Amino acid sequence: MAGEQGCGEILGHMRLQVRVKPGASRTKVGGEYGEASPGQGATLIVFVAQRAVDGAATEGVLKAVAKAFGLRRVDVNLVRGQTSRTKELQLSGRAFARLSQAPLD
Repeated sequence: MAGEQGCGEILGHMRLQVRVKPGASRTKVGGEYGEASPGQGATLIVFVAQRAVDGAATEGVLKAVAKAFGLRRVDVNLVRGQTSRTKELQLSGRAFARLSQAPLD
């Protein structure tokens, strides 16, 4: 049918706050920064090998988060924090559908 989407193609988005640790020995996504508060979840830590020079660490974060969540890089976008260690990312399109259907452990 026209306008009908296939499984996994639900459009939408999800926002995620991350804390960047540039210059790490290896790239890794995991860990919690700070405490969760009412209405605000905990901040995910992303360790990247790239240094915080000319946006290299930011691009490293976007790639690492995409890989960690099994997404395409184009599904992960920077919303806020271009020059800050705390960044807000948006996971979009099919990414949102896959994450919202993932089982919680």
